[in-house]
Amino acid sequence: MQDIPVYAFTGFLDSGKTKFIQETLEDPRFNAGEKTLLLVFEEGEEEYDISAYPHKNVYLEVLDQQSVTTRELAALAKKYRAERVVAELNGMQLVGDLYTRFPENWVIAQEVMFADSTTIMAYNSNMRNLVMDKLMGAQMVVFNRVTKGEDTMPLHKLARAASRRIDILYDYTDGTTAFDDVQDPLPFDINAPVIQVKDEDFALWYRDVTEEPEKYAGKTVCFKGQVAMLRREKDKMFAPGRFVMTCCVEDIQFCGIPCRYEAAKSLVSRSWVEVTAKISAEKHALYKGDLGPVLTAISVREAQPADPDVATF
Repeated sequence: MQDIPVYAFTGFLDSGKTKFIQETLEDPRFNAGEKTLLLVFEEGEEEYDISAYPHKNVYLEVLDQQSVTTRELAALAKKYRAERVVAELNGMQLVGDLYTRFPENWVIAQEVMFADSTTIMAYNSNMRNLVMDKLMGAQMVVFNRVTKGEDTMPLHKLARAASRRIDILYDYTDGTTAFDDVQDPLPFDINAPVIQVKDEDFALWYRDVTEEPEKYAGKTVCFKGQVAMLRREKDKMFAPGRFVMTCCVEDIQFCGIPCRYEAAKSLVSRSWVEVTAKISAEKHALYKGDLGPVLTAISVREAQPADPDVATF
């Protein structure tokens, strides 16, 4: 079965999603006649004008994001013989929940978040889990309605709290646009003989090393974590890590890294240890076939609990 690329556009109501998709489908460079299934999971004030498209092979369907099923989506793709999908998602729903119901051959080609710069910080204060849900999966975030000369650092920090790799674009009220060019130094030296990760920096280091494991290959790291035993590799292997909170208590999860250690069986689960280890980039079951960091312990010592015990960004 041939893969169908999905172009997903996320953000809250009145954030500019519909206008962008409309203009994109009007562009003959993007719309060259491919049979496109346009899924709308959130109806705003603006409407789509299919008559403005250079080709008419665009098929609009309005769906309920909460109740739509895999079977319904597959049936629509078959009905229109869709070669690709463009989806405008509902800002008040979790992105990942919908993705789990996509047919197996639907592949996310691009995910872009749109955010109204005049309201996004209020959304972040009151519904941070929904904001982070969209920022964490997006390749790019577009902050629109930005006034020339205004301080964009709060917007920059908001995006970087979710992802260090997301592209940030500012869409100014005068019609111009500009990419964010602020360079964020890591709070630890990755070129040091031993990378010393402080307790308060574990979440940042974990995200960076799992996003770019090859950057760390061959380097040595020292950090504090809790012992977690691996179900399939109990002998000479464990996964030191920390509980990490991205945005709220409900999303706290344990983030560990597989580590080779001859005396792994002697460790006590959930006990705190200080690990010094060499990093390599390898495929492991925890990474579902992708490359990820794997540690080889140089030393594992008992340690006092990290402060704070739950790592944050």
